[in-house]
Amino acid sequence: MRFLHCMLYLALIGAVGFVAGRLLPCGWPDPYRGWWRSFPFEQQGRIYEKLKIRRWQKKAPDMSRILPQLMPAKRLEGRGLQRLPEMIRETCVAELTHWLLCLAGLYCLRLWRGVGGTVMVLLNVLGNLPFILIQRYNRPRLKRLLHRSTGLSLREEMLCVH
Repeated sequence: MRFLHCMLYLALIGAVGFVAGRLLPCGWPDPYRGWWRSFPFEQQGRIYEKLKIRRWQKKAPDMSRILPQLMPAKRLEGRGLQRLPEMIRETCVAELTHWLLCLAGLYCLRLWRGVGGTVMVLLNVLGNLPFILIQRYNRPRLKRLLHRSTGLSLREEMLCVH
């Protein structure tokens, strides 16, 4: 029964996190500041290539494939290049959502004290970690593509759009 409570709780916070991420203002966040920038050890996302991320990221569930009416497909051909600033910001929102899901998942320790709750927390973190890594890998790549395709940084692009 405690397993079921934890699973229902994690499903609920996942749904709430998705909706909350969709409601954030479009100009937020600034991918060139603070946490959203690549850390030096990440080497602009290249560190994740050692984890073979190119091979497995396409196999991970993607909300744009599950709910296409709520999230546009992440295609870069055609008009997709015009969506690069939005896609870059979406990587920040997705990363934040998965970090918050990890944090909120700690409540499973209250729902199921002992080893069971600890296992649920670990599984929740392990379930969210690949999505965090995908966002941290893709964001610098998308920023480089934006700069190559327009000659502008995302910050300059945001000033033109808004």
